[in-house]
Amino acid sequence: MPERRTVALVTLGCARNEVDSEELAGRLEADGWQLVEDAEDADVAVVNTCGFVDAAKKDSVDALLEANDLKGHGRTQAVVAVGCMAERYGKELAEALPEADGVLGFDDYANISDRLQTILNGGIHAAHTPRDRRKLLPISPAERQESAAEVALPGHAPVDLPDGLAPASGPRAPLRRRLDGAPVASVKLASGCDRRCSFCAIPSFRGSFISRRPSDVLNETRWLAEQGVKEIMLVSENNTSYGKDLGDIRLLESLLPELAEVDGIERVRVSYLQPAEMRPGLVDVLTSTPKIAPYFDLSFQHSAPDVLRAMRRFGDTDRFLELLDTIRSKAPQAGVRSNFIVGFPGESEADLAELERFLNGARLDAIGVFGYSDEDGTEAATYDNKLDEDVVAERLARVSRLAEELVSQRAEERLGETVHVLVETVDEEGVYGRGAHQAPETDGQVLLTSGEGLSVGRIVEAKVVGTEGVDLVAEPLQGSLACSEEAGR
Repeated sequence: MPERRTVALVTLGCARNEVDSEELAGRLEADGWQLVEDAEDADVAVVNTCGFVDAAKKDSVDALLEANDLKGHGRTQAVVAVGCMAERYGKELAEALPEADGVLGFDDYANISDRLQTILNGGIHAAHTPRDRRKLLPISPAERQESAAEVALPGHAPVDLPDGLAPASGPRAPLRRRLDGAPVASVKLASGCDRRCSFCAIPSFRGSFISRRPSDVLNETRWLAEQGVKEIMLVSENNTSYGKDLGDIRLLESLLPELAEVDGIERVRVSYLQPAEMRPGLVDVLTSTPKIAPYFDLSFQHSAPDVLRAMRRFGDTDRFLELLDTIRSKAPQAGVRSNFIVGFPGESEADLAELERFLNGARLDAIGVFGYSDEDGTEAATYDNKLDEDVVAERLARVSRLAEELVSQRAEERLGETVHVLVETVDEEGVYGRGAHQAPETDGQVLLTSGEGLSVGRIVEAKVVGTEGVDLVAEPLQGSLACSEEAGR
């Protein structure tokens, strides 16, 4: 019997990329590839790149070069780029980075096994040619579902697959293979975005917004629960738009309670919410449904009206603060996080002061701050009133310092609160997990003062007794291993 082909997937970027990597892993395993964890143990190293901002692009290039260095020193024979950077730049990336043996776009995902085999055999597969993916689907959202089967949508593989293609995990198995044993997993709710923020290039290479069928989301969640997952995080470029192409803009409000009822799932988290699209009914569901985390990942980006208009976004400081007041009136312990861009073209000192006013009043649990930089193909890149790089850097440092102080203060406000902690690591360094107000990797964690009787995947009720910056220290309550409907609240 010939030796099995081996492949390693190296994933950079966001949770959406992680889902895409697990779909690629499912396709490859179904076609006989052996998945290995380390690139040095693989015949082919597949790097799932990020193409969002300059720092992420650099990390992607570094990962490709690092994998390329393995060639000739171990098993690795080929390095292949996939993901957003490969989709966005295609041939340009291939020419600039000859170390990559292949640059594959989303259209190659359905045939990923054949593509890798060709490259492994020494053949050449033409580098992906980028195109504006917004033009692949009808302008009208209502007409998109009929065309969806003809467009590559990573992470949207149907759950009801032909025999021999789905992993042998049961009748509901999606075309997905988990790449870790973590008790939390992301589920793709939709792809693409119809918003036209002037600073963002994502719609051009991720395409127009299109929802997954609720049945696929539910069945994939059931499958993940069978794999031991306790928390799912719904991801897309804009979860508040879910259902608009399925004839029901309020579809998320009806889907969430169904997801919360899946056996084995203790917590459902929703990410990527647009403030301008928040609906009272959605706020109600997120703050009152058992097992749905009262968690709001709101994409504010700024709060000064003039800057927001230049960004082609909506809102202002007072409206945003009113939204937060509404949320906390319904769920005082709700978690809220957001990202902000400083140094946007035309941003004045008064605009920056307005942003600082918002941050001081918002009591956010986690804050990401980025300095503006031009992104290829965006409207903002053509603006004339750019700020000097040193001004952008100074404002970035200034707002970042403020953000660090504010999230530490917010953590201190939680002293004495009772939190439900999903245990994620138990080792000699301690027992760590996350409360309902903390998303994976971005929002801090909770150190439990005692690990007796605890294991990964359990939810424990604990009292916050200390803070370390954004992180919390909590003491498990007596008899607090929680498996009830209230565990995720």
